[in-house]
Amino acid sequence: MDLGGKILSAIKIPEWLADPVGKIITSIFILIIGLIIIKIVLVITRKILEKSSLDAVLYRFIRNAIKAILFIVILIMIVAELDGNLGGLLTILAAAGAAIALALRDSLANIAGGVIILINKPFTQDDFIDIDGTTGKVQEIDLFVTYLTTYDNKVITVPNGLINTSILTNYTKENKRRVDCCFRVGYDADIDRAKDILAAVAEQNPAIFKEPKPIIGVAGQEDNHISIDLKVWCKTEDDWRVKYFLEENVKLAFDEAGITIPFPQMDVHIKK
Repeated sequence: MDLGGKILSAIKIPEWLADPVGKIITSIFILIIGLIIIKIVLVITRKILEKSSLDAVLYRFIRNAIKAILFIVILIMIVAELDGNLGGLLTILAAAGAAIALALRDSLANIAGGVIILINKPFTQDDFIDIDGTTGKVQEIDLFVTYLTTYDNKVITVPNGLINTSILTNYTKENKRRVDCCFRVGYDADIDRAKDILAAVAEQNPAIFKEPKPIIGVAGQEDNHISIDLKVWCKTEDDWRVKYFLEENVKLAFDEAGITIPFPQMDVHIKK
């Protein structure tokens, strides 16, 4: 005799009512025990996840997924106890799941992308990234989308599914970064003198690393000018300040040394 039957025998329930009432009581018992088990499982899961390095968003997703699965298991057990059409229920659940998956395929792709991002961590909050030309600072990583903030304070929402299939550039993943500048001088300029000026300007800024040493060299000979590269290393957070410093101070130093920065010219010959 099952638990419901024993309870009904003890309280003298009529025989014709015993079977359905017993099943209802057993189902209620299954529900109560199931809710207790869910609570215990979620507490254990929380303790395990708190000790892990998982992102808070992924942490919530895992807990909610476990809770949903356990609730479905309890529902199936209750239907089976009530002599319901368990096969029919499973068929309905499968059909509903397939329909939902088809209707929400883009959202599911975003969820999958979000999970991959949170596990692999190609970027984290406050990183400055570029996604196929979309650039900004990571404000928040949600399970569906990632929010970026541009330097002029615009908020960009990027679906995680798109991020997962795009070329991603993380400008702040490393703690140091190279700043590349290219300066133009005329063909009549003293190249060695120009290179010495570039080295001296780089030496003036304490944010520029001494090691690795700055790289200075002729990058090309164009139609109207000679291009000279200046590549220096600095902390990632200093890259814009270093860039602006070099562009401004090299111009001032070239002016003081009498080195002109050429502009496109065209010679026009008129035949009579």
